[in-house]
Amino acid sequence: MARIAGINLPKEKRIEAALTAIYGIGRSLSARILKEAKIDKDTKVSNLTEKDITVLREIISKMTTEGDLKRKMALDVKRLQEIGCYRGFRHKKKLPVRGQRTRYNCRTRKGKKKTIANKKTVTK
Repeated sequence: MARIAGINLPKEKRIEAALTAIYGIGRSLSARILKEAKIDKDTKVSNLTEKDITVLREIISKMTTEGDLKRKMALDVKRLQEIGCYRGFRHKKKLPVRGQRTRYNCRTRKGKKKTIANKKTVTK
């Protein structure tokens, strides 16, 4: 079992896809790490040698991943909220931050629709 950055990598996957289980590593960064470590991206995790795993650990330990990255992102959002900028205001109100429309979309950000009880409709 390969354990890198506190995460157990899935044994049956290719190493390129398995590295994406670590928070902060996507497909492109995974390919770059494997190129630097001189490991074939089609190798299964179960077929890695101890030498390969230690090389991967050394490379990944130099990067900001997992808890450190999550903490940094939380502090960045908190800073935006404290200085009172537009982006911080949008984060605080749980609305989309980067200019998306909100009339019909953004349900993942706003959550489930809230209906107003006893709302009277205007009639003409």
